[in-house]
Amino acid sequence: MKTKITALALSGLLALSACTTPYSDDEVAGALVGAGLGTITAKVLGADPAWTVVGALTGAAAGSLVARNRAANQCAYARGDGTYYTAPCP
Repeated sequence: MKTKITALALSGLLALSACTTPYSDDEVAGALVGAGLGTITAKVLGADPAWTVVGALTGAAAGSLVARNRAANQCAYARGDGTYYTAPCP
């Protein structure tokens, strides 16, 4: 199990490093805040260290996407059938 979690974490880092455009300051800040919140949540829930890393990586990814969407003024909306679409935020 630990090997699978490590492989997942490393593949996530590899995917982030493949981006050709540099991150904006907002995306970096969003990723840092998300990673912090993911780590805190994992610790509060009593996760072991491997799951704490997964929580941090998940939070970082979510925080980066939220910051990117906010910068582009795009919001995601649910259609109700399990799919989503993006449109300008109100």
